[in-house]
Amino acid sequence: MRILKVIAFVVITSCSSSKDITNKPIIKDGELLVGATLNYHELDTKKEELYLKDFKYLTPANAAKQSAIHPKPNVWNWDKINDFIDFANKNNLVVRLHGPISPQASRWAKADQRTPKELETNMTEFATAFAKRFNNEPSVKWMDVVNETILYNGDWFGPKSGTDKWENPWLQIGLDENGYPLYILKAFEIATKYATNLKLVYNQNAGMDDVLWDKLKKTILYLRSKGYRVDGIGWQGHLLLGAKRKDFVDNIDESMEKLSALIDWAHQNNLEFHVTELDYLVKDGSKLESERQIQKEVYQKIVHVLKSKVNNGVVTLNLWDLGVRFKKGTGEFQSIYDKDLNATPAHEVISNALK
Repeated sequence: MRILKVIAFVVITSCSSSKDITNKPIIKDGELLVGATLNYHELDTKKEELYLKDFKYLTPANAAKQSAIHPKPNVWNWDKINDFIDFANKNNLVVRLHGPISPQASRWAKADQRTPKELETNMTEFATAFAKRFNNEPSVKWMDVVNETILYNGDWFGPKSGTDKWENPWLQIGLDENGYPLYILKAFEIATKYATNLKLVYNQNAGMDDVLWDKLKKTILYLRSKGYRVDGIGWQGHLLLGAKRKDFVDNIDESMEKLSALIDWAHQNNLEFHVTELDYLVKDGSKLESERQIQKEVYQKIVHVLKSKVNNGVVTLNLWDLGVRFKKGTGEFQSIYDKDLNATPAHEVISNALK
């Protein structure tokens, strides 16, 4: 059974922020575009077959990140992301490139001896080359410009000691006179200048904490006041990863109200809304079957909210992986297929919602 109906596209006739993107297709009003990620090692496998059976919207999982493409000065590796672009063009897919200036940085950038100037140079090189390289790719419609910039308490996410932790080294570049990170401003300045054909997404993780999203809204408006283009908000839905995203599930009705209000704000401000990384963490394998039923119910509520917004602006949903993703010390992230690639209850939700 095919999950997705054929997605129709129309041409934008106007855009307040850039005349150069007017020839790029966008989702037709009234349709929810649903897709999934693939990892590079999953190409030419059963997962690729399942992906092509169901989806037309692709996010290459890790191949577009700075750590993969530009791991250190004068070192570049475009091979994996080029293969993904070829795959997308061959199969008529629409692509969101997840290659943001973010914690997904190289170990070189995370090294404690890096100076702000070194980091700025490295970041600028990557962001500029990235935008120029993919700006005219017909399959690429979106790019994440930054990612995971704000902590749940509203603080900017910054560096940590060593190179093996989840950290954001780019904050060391500094803040402007109004307290906004220079790396965020520079990233959107570069994307606005060189990615004129692509939609630019500000991607963010965590739950629905008011202080976090209020800061993100102010940051987007500040970026626009500087003349930089921001076309969409992305929300990573790694459900149950951390206490705040556990709260999201435990208080699901309140979470849906906040999600609904966030999407409304986005559309009222001429922004698309993208759920960029939806999966569901199970830490205790003995509760797997009951957790999968909860996952199904939560996915149903999320899809219901998303579909209720599609006539007001662009809304997309991206599943992070298709199957089970294991992370040592954390647990197993569930999607819509189990370890043997049999459909799980959440698969039924996606299928039924999009018939």
